[in-house]
Amino acid sequence: MITAALLVAIVLFCVLLLPSWLSAVMLGVAWTLGAWEWGRFVEWSQGFVWVYAALFVLLALASGGLFDAAGAQQLALAAAFWWLLAFIGVTRFPWRIPAALVAAGGLMALLPSWLLLAYLHHLGSTGPMLALSVLCIVWAADVGAFFCGRIFGRAKLAPKVSPGKTWEGVLGGLLGATSVAALVGAGLGQPVLSWVVTGLATALASIVGDLTVSMCKRQAHMKDSGHLLPGHGGILDRIDSLTSAVPIFFLSLSLAGLIA
Repeated sequence: MITAALLVAIVLFCVLLLPSWLSAVMLGVAWTLGAWEWGRFVEWSQGFVWVYAALFVLLALASGGLFDAAGAQQLALAAAFWWLLAFIGVTRFPWRIPAALVAAGGLMALLPSWLLLAYLHHLGSTGPMLALSVLCIVWAADVGAFFCGRIFGRAKLAPKVSPGKTWEGVLGGLLGATSVAALVGAGLGQPVLSWVVTGLATALASIVGDLTVSMCKRQAHMKDSGHLLPGHGGILDRIDSLTSAVPIFFLSLSLAGLIA
Protein backbone atom coordinates (compact mmCIF):
# COMPACT_ATOMS: atom_id res chain seq x y z
CA MET A 1 0.00 0.00 0.00
CA ILE A 2 2.87 2.37 0.76
CA THR A 3 4.46 1.62 -2.59
CA ALA A 4 1.15 2.15 -4.39
CA ALA A 5 0.57 5.48 -2.63
CA LEU A 6 4.05 6.71 -3.56
CA LEU A 7 3.60 5.61 -7.18
CA VAL A 8 0.26 7.40 -7.47
CA ALA A 9 1.74 10.58 -5.99
CA ILE A 10 4.66 10.51 -8.42
CA VAL A 11 2.42 9.86 -11.41
CA LEU A 12 0.01 12.65 -10.45
CA PHE A 13 2.91 15.05 -10.10
CA CYS A 14 4.34 14.09 -13.48
CA VAL A 15 1.02 14.22 -15.33
CA LEU A 16 -0.64 17.24 -13.73
CA LEU A 17 2.20 19.56 -12.73
CA LEU A 18 5.01 19.07 -15.24
CA PRO A 19 5.15 20.54 -18.74
CA SER A 20 4.44 18.02 -21.50
CA TRP A 21 8.05 17.57 -22.58
CA LEU A 22 9.22 16.86 -19.02
CA SER A 23 6.24 14.62 -18.33
CA ALA A 24 7.17 12.63 -21.44
CA VAL A 25 10.75 12.31 -20.18
CA MET A 26 9.65 11.08 -16.76
CA LEU A 27 7.22 8.58 -18.24
CA GLY A 28 9.93 7.59 -20.69
CA VAL A 29 12.20 6.66 -17.80
CA ALA A 30 9.54 4.27 -16.49
CA TRP A 31 8.96 2.80 -19.94
CA THR A 32 12.72 2.37 -20.43
CA LEU A 33 12.91 0.40 -17.20
CA GLY A 34 10.00 -1.64 -18.53
CA ALA A 35 12.00 -2.28 -21.69
CA TRP A 36 14.95 -3.45 -19.60
CA GLU A 37 12.65 -5.91 -17.84
CA TRP A 38 11.12 -7.05 -21.13
CA GLY A 39 14.61 -7.77 -22.40
CA ARG A 40 14.86 -10.42 -19.70
CA PHE A 41 11.95 -12.28 -21.30
CA VAL A 42 13.99 -12.79 -24.47
CA GLU A 43 16.51 -15.00 -22.68
CA TRP A 44 19.38 -14.38 -25.07
CA SER A 45 22.03 -13.08 -22.68
CA GLN A 46 22.34 -10.90 -19.60
CA GLY A 47 23.98 -8.17 -21.63
CA PHE A 48 21.12 -8.13 -24.11
CA VAL A 49 18.78 -6.44 -21.63
CA TRP A 50 20.97 -3.32 -21.73
CA VAL A 51 21.09 -3.37 -25.52
CA TYR A 52 17.32 -3.78 -25.61
CA ALA A 53 16.71 -0.85 -23.26
CA ALA A 54 19.13 1.30 -25.27
CA LEU A 55 17.35 0.34 -28.49
CA PHE A 56 14.04 1.43 -26.99
CA VAL A 57 15.52 4.81 -26.03
CA LEU A 58 17.00 5.33 -29.50
CA LEU A 59 13.71 4.46 -31.22
CA ALA A 60 11.79 6.70 -28.83
CA LEU A 61 14.08 9.64 -29.50
CA ALA A 62 14.03 9.07 -33.25
CA SER A 63 10.25 8.74 -33.53
CA GLY A 64 9.32 11.40 -30.98
CA GLY A 65 10.61 14.24 -33.10
CA LEU A 66 8.61 13.12 -36.14
CA PHE A 67 5.32 12.63 -34.33
CA ASP A 68 2.11 14.43 -35.43
CA ALA A 69 -1.66 13.79 -35.50
CA ALA A 70 -1.56 11.58 -38.58
CA GLY A 71 1.38 9.64 -37.21
CA ALA A 72 -0.43 9.14 -33.92
CA GLN A 73 -3.45 7.58 -35.61
CA GLN A 74 -1.32 5.31 -37.78
CA LEU A 75 0.74 4.23 -34.80
CA ALA A 76 -2.40 3.52 -32.76
CA LEU A 77 -3.81 1.39 -35.58
CA ALA A 78 -0.56 -0.55 -35.88
CA ALA A 79 -0.52 -1.10 -32.13
CA ALA A 80 -4.15 -2.26 -32.15
CA PHE A 81 -3.31 -4.83 -34.83
CA TRP A 82 -0.35 -6.04 -32.79
CA TRP A 83 -2.54 -6.45 -29.70
CA LEU A 84 -5.05 -8.45 -31.73
CA LEU A 85 -2.24 -10.84 -32.64
CA ALA A 86 -1.12 -10.91 -29.00
CA PHE A 87 -4.66 -11.80 -27.94
CA ILE A 88 -4.66 -14.73 -30.37
CA GLY A 89 -1.32 -15.82 -28.93
CA VAL A 90 -2.70 -15.72 -25.39
CA THR A 91 -5.70 -17.87 -26.32
CA ARG A 92 -3.37 -20.51 -27.81
CA PHE A 93 -0.87 -20.67 -24.96
CA PRO A 94 1.10 -22.78 -24.12
CA TRP A 95 3.25 -22.61 -27.22
CA ARG A 96 6.92 -21.81 -27.60
CA ILE A 97 7.20 -18.14 -28.53
CA PRO A 98 10.34 -17.47 -30.60
CA ALA A 99 12.80 -15.17 -28.86
CA ALA A 100 12.86 -12.78 -31.82
CA LEU A 101 9.06 -12.45 -31.60
CA VAL A 102 9.26 -11.73 -27.88
CA ALA A 103 11.84 -9.01 -28.57
CA ALA A 104 9.80 -7.42 -31.38
CA GLY A 105 6.62 -7.69 -29.33
CA GLY A 106 8.12 -5.73 -26.48
CA LEU A 107 8.94 -2.80 -28.73
CA MET A 108 5.43 -2.92 -30.24
CA ALA A 109 3.97 -2.89 -26.75
CA LEU A 110 6.14 -0.22 -25.16
CA LEU A 111 6.96 2.29 -27.88
CA PRO A 112 3.43 3.13 -29.14
CA SER A 113 1.98 3.33 -25.63
CA TRP A 114 4.63 5.80 -24.46
CA LEU A 115 4.44 7.93 -27.61
CA LEU A 116 0.64 8.08 -27.56
CA LEU A 117 0.50 8.87 -23.85
CA ALA A 118 2.97 11.70 -24.37
CA TYR A 119 0.96 12.89 -27.39
CA LEU A 120 -2.26 12.93 -25.39
CA HIS A 121 -0.59 14.99 -22.68
CA HIS A 122 0.37 17.78 -25.05
CA LEU A 123 -3.13 18.22 -26.56
CA GLY A 124 -3.82 21.71 -25.27
CA SER A 125 -5.38 22.50 -21.91
CA THR A 126 -7.24 19.18 -21.71
CA GLY A 127 -4.15 17.13 -22.55
CA PRO A 128 -3.02 16.39 -18.98
CA MET A 129 -6.58 15.42 -18.05
CA LEU A 130 -6.80 13.06 -21.02
CA ALA A 131 -3.52 11.42 -20.02
CA LEU A 132 -4.72 11.14 -16.43
CA SER A 133 -8.05 9.73 -17.63
CA VAL A 134 -6.54 6.69 -19.30
CA LEU A 135 -4.44 6.06 -16.20
CA CYS A 136 -7.49 6.28 -13.93
CA ILE A 137 -9.56 4.02 -16.18
CA VAL A 138 -6.87 1.34 -16.10
CA TRP A 139 -6.38 1.75 -12.36
CA ALA A 140 -10.13 1.38 -11.81
CA ALA A 141 -10.15 -1.73 -13.98
CA ASP A 142 -7.26 -3.23 -12.00
CA VAL A 143 -8.80 -2.40 -8.62
CA GLY A 144 -12.26 -3.61 -9.62
CA ALA A 145 -10.84 -6.84 -11.01
CA PHE A 146 -8.75 -7.44 -7.90
CA PHE A 147 -11.50 -7.03 -5.35
CA CYS A 148 -14.28 -8.70 -7.34
CA GLY A 149 -11.94 -11.53 -8.20
CA ARG A 150 -10.97 -12.01 -4.56
CA ILE A 151 -14.55 -11.89 -3.31
CA PHE A 152 -16.58 -13.52 -6.09
CA GLY A 153 -13.99 -15.18 -8.32
CA ARG A 154 -14.84 -18.72 -9.38
CA ALA A 155 -14.56 -19.09 -13.17
CA LYS A 156 -10.96 -18.93 -14.36
CA LEU A 157 -10.25 -16.51 -17.20
CA ALA A 158 -6.98 -17.91 -18.60
CA PRO A 159 -5.66 -20.60 -16.23
CA LYS A 160 -2.75 -21.55 -18.50
CA VAL A 161 -1.49 -17.96 -18.57
CA SER A 162 -2.57 -16.35 -15.29
CA PRO A 163 -4.35 -18.75 -12.91
CA GLY A 164 -5.40 -16.01 -10.50
CA LYS A 165 -7.59 -14.09 -12.94
CA THR A 166 -11.32 -14.82 -13.12
CA TRP A 167 -14.28 -13.80 -15.24
CA GLU A 168 -15.88 -12.29 -12.15
CA GLY A 169 -12.80 -10.11 -11.80
CA VAL A 170 -13.14 -9.07 -15.43
CA LEU A 171 -16.73 -7.95 -14.84
CA GLY A 172 -15.68 -6.00 -11.75
CA GLY A 173 -12.89 -4.35 -13.70
CA LEU A 174 -15.21 -3.38 -16.54
CA LEU A 175 -17.69 -1.88 -14.08
CA GLY A 176 -14.97 0.17 -12.40
CA ALA A 177 -13.49 1.36 -15.68
CA THR A 178 -16.79 2.40 -17.25
CA SER A 179 -17.83 4.19 -14.05
CA VAL A 180 -14.65 6.26 -14.04
CA ALA A 181 -14.97 6.93 -17.77
CA ALA A 182 -18.53 8.19 -17.29
CA LEU A 183 -17.36 10.56 -14.56
CA VAL A 184 -14.56 11.86 -16.80
CA GLY A 185 -16.96 12.46 -19.68
CA ALA A 186 -19.37 14.35 -17.42
CA GLY A 187 -16.53 16.38 -15.93
CA LEU A 188 -15.23 17.38 -19.36
CA GLY A 189 -18.72 18.18 -20.64
CA GLN A 190 -18.44 15.56 -23.39
CA PRO A 191 -20.89 12.78 -24.38
CA VAL A 192 -20.97 10.35 -21.47
CA LEU A 193 -21.96 7.41 -23.67
CA SER A 194 -18.90 7.90 -25.85
CA TRP A 195 -16.73 7.89 -22.76
CA VAL A 196 -18.42 4.77 -21.40
CA VAL A 197 -17.67 2.97 -24.67
CA THR A 198 -14.10 4.26 -24.50
CA GLY A 199 -13.76 3.02 -20.93
CA LEU A 200 -15.11 -0.39 -21.88
CA ALA A 201 -12.75 -0.77 -24.86
CA THR A 202 -9.80 0.50 -22.83
CA ALA A 203 -10.46 -1.91 -19.97
CA LEU A 204 -10.81 -4.89 -22.32
CA ALA A 205 -7.55 -3.96 -24.01
CA SER A 206 -5.81 -3.61 -20.65
CA ILE A 207 -6.62 -7.25 -19.89
CA VAL A 208 -4.86 -8.33 -23.08
CA GLY A 209 -1.74 -6.39 -22.12
CA ASP A 210 -1.73 -7.92 -18.65
CA LEU A 211 -2.18 -11.45 -20.00
CA THR A 212 0.46 -10.96 -22.70
CA VAL A 213 3.10 -9.99 -20.15
CA SER A 214 1.97 -12.89 -17.94
CA MET A 215 2.41 -15.20 -20.92
CA CYS A 216 5.96 -13.94 -21.51
CA LYS A 217 6.79 -14.27 -17.82
CA ARG A 218 5.44 -17.81 -17.72
CA GLN A 219 7.57 -18.83 -20.71
CA ALA A 220 10.63 -17.24 -19.06
CA HIS A 221 9.77 -18.97 -15.74
CA MET A 222 9.44 -15.65 -13.93
CA LYS A 223 6.84 -14.67 -11.32
CA ASP A 224 7.49 -10.93 -11.54
CA SER A 225 9.14 -8.88 -14.25
CA GLY A 226 11.51 -7.39 -11.68
CA HIS A 227 11.98 -6.44 -8.04
CA LEU A 228 12.23 -2.66 -8.18
CA LEU A 229 8.88 -1.97 -6.47
CA PRO A 230 8.44 -3.57 -3.03
CA GLY A 231 5.29 -5.67 -2.95
CA HIS A 232 4.54 -4.97 -6.62
CA GLY A 233 7.36 -6.61 -8.54
CA GLY A 234 8.84 -4.70 -11.46
CA ILE A 235 7.90 -1.60 -13.43
CA LEU A 236 6.48 -3.75 -16.21
CA ASP A 237 4.15 -5.42 -13.70
CA ARG A 238 2.61 -1.98 -13.17
CA ILE A 239 2.48 -0.69 -16.76
CA ASP A 240 1.62 -3.92 -18.61
CA SER A 241 -2.08 -3.02 -18.77
CA LEU A 242 -1.27 0.51 -19.95
CA THR A 243 0.81 -0.71 -22.89
CA SER A 244 -2.30 -2.12 -24.55
CA ALA A 245 -4.85 0.28 -23.07
CA VAL A 246 -3.34 3.56 -24.26
CA PRO A 247 -3.54 2.85 -28.04
CA ILE A 248 -7.15 1.64 -27.75
CA PHE A 249 -8.06 4.63 -25.58
CA PHE A 250 -6.58 6.94 -28.19
CA LEU A 251 -8.38 5.19 -31.07
CA SER A 252 -11.70 5.21 -29.24
CA LEU A 253 -11.52 8.95 -28.58
CA SER A 254 -10.43 9.59 -32.16
CA LEU A 255 -13.31 7.59 -33.62
CA ALA A 256 -15.75 9.40 -31.32
CA GLY A 257 -14.38 12.76 -32.51
CA LEU A 258 -13.34 13.74 -29.00
CA ILE A 259 -9.72 14.48 -29.94
CA ALA A 260 -8.18 15.87 -33.12
